Amino acid sequence: MIGGITPEGKLYTMTLERAFKGEDCIQFLECLQQQIPGKLRIIWDGASIHRSKAIKKYLADGAAQRLRLVQLPGYAPELNPQEGIWRYLKYIELKNVCCRDIEHLKAELRKARERLRHKKHIFRACFEHAGYL
Repeated sequence: MIGGITPEGKLYTMTLERAFKGEDCIQFLECLQQQIPGKLRIIWDGASIHRSKAIKKYLADGAAQRLRLVQLPGYAPELNPQEGIWRYLKYIELKNVCCRDIEHLKAELRKARERLRHKKHIFRACFEHAGYL
């Protein structure tokens, strides 16, 4: 799963049953740009997918005009507000959930994201902890 969050409490996610490729990341960025007007601050972690040829070409071809990229150090989950959201989903919303199969997991994740959507203070806290607010 890849995702994006806003300090206002919007969570955008994309899930695949395989490893993400640069093209998948581009598709997600394009969806974000359709959903959110204006410039976007994209916080990149150290994943190699963010340095792929496809991403570099996408940015060079003009996508960088709307995207402000913030590159995190190699391993710095404490600087990534999204890590707090994933931690909250895993240890609070999905605590003790045991799934039969991938479809059941997807359904439980959808329900957990929906519950989290109403807890905007969690989003704000994750951004504050990472130093972005």
